[in-house]
Amino acid sequence: MKPDLVVLRMGELTLKGKNRSKFENRVIQHIQTILRAYPQVALHREYGRLYLRLHGAPYEPIAEQLRNVFGLFSFSPAVQTALDPVIIQQAALELVQSRSNPPATFKVEVKRVNKLFPMNTPELARFVGGYILPRIPGLKVDVRKPELQLVIEIREDGAYLFDRVEAAPGGFPLGTNGKAMLMLSGGIDSPVAGWYAMRKGLKLEAVHFHSYPYTSERAKHKVRELASQLAHYSGCIRLHMVPLTEIQLKLKQNAQENLLVTHTRRAMYRLCERLAEREGARAIVTGESLGQVASQTLPSLDVIGRASGLPLLRPLIMMDKQEIIPVAERIGTFDLSIQPYEDCCTLFLPRSPSTNPNVHVVERQEAVWGWYEELLNDAIARTETELVFPGGPQLEEDDQDLF
Repeated sequence: MKPDLVVLRMGELTLKGKNRSKFENRVIQHIQTILRAYPQVALHREYGRLYLRLHGAPYEPIAEQLRNVFGLFSFSPAVQTALDPVIIQQAALELVQSRSNPPATFKVEVKRVNKLFPMNTPELARFVGGYILPRIPGLKVDVRKPELQLVIEIREDGAYLFDRVEAAPGGFPLGTNGKAMLMLSGGIDSPVAGWYAMRKGLKLEAVHFHSYPYTSERAKHKVRELASQLAHYSGCIRLHMVPLTEIQLKLKQNAQENLLVTHTRRAMYRLCERLAEREGARAIVTGESLGQVASQTLPSLDVIGRASGLPLLRPLIMMDKQEIIPVAERIGTFDLSIQPYEDCCTLFLPRSPSTNPNVHVVERQEAVWGWYEELLNDAIARTETELVFPGGPQLEEDDQDLF
């Protein structure tokens, strides 16, 4: 059956305490952005629930975007009938019969919000279930683990019937926990870390370090594509392209070889911190995973992390690659990440990078580099910023905060 409306659930996590309206409004703002392409759809709000009245709009394209809305826990396509038990019976049977794969077992669950309805909850459940059961061959009742759970909500304006619940990402609504800078490489991990950060309510700006001409323009385009894929969950992402070539070349000439990776990562953190201060962000998000490479051992993380005074958020820190890859596949970044285009982290790699750097040695080396601050400032000055949407980048002057 073609649905008349969509039942949206925001869950209890974001609805507790004084922040309830703030969280609700943020989810609604995100959904309203989605609905710009469907002006006939009407959004109706109740405590803990939202309803989309489709008025003929197609369900599946809207559902595809609802699956990306943080703060939304689940939703269901539903049909609406009059508050007449016989009409409800018939609609329930049609709904079950319209399924492409007929269920072997079912259960009817009634939620009677409208207490003026003449039947109580058990009576209506028996009334509808007893009507459906003999009309579908082989169908049985299973109240514990039914293959199909048919839900009937009795509300003031009619009965809402639905037979499936689709999962949404949950978490906190986008932007309700502030802004952070995502260090976005071309690899598998950092886009997944960005997705987890957004799911916790962070609005992200992405920072990518490139080493042109040692890295190609195609490598930069790959990062734009990754940012564009993440933008499906946020509406848009501001992407900062930071040139790192001069810093890397100077480090190659002056740094102790086995500490080259350590110094490079510390420079990245410092640059990211300066961009964060400029853009009003309060943290740095990375895709680091403990022990995965030389710069991600615990001693390396400690020494590298001291370069920034901002909180360092590492959503993947205790995850293995086997756990990260399925998430990358699910959010649509994996196929982009495995494209064979180099990034700046693969350049000038020493033969034996230190896995246990000494912070005092590292800081003493940096303290005597008179050129260091000047190159950091120059990299910030030459940073290129663009706004990336799900369809690709746009010029900075077209900036608009969608959510």
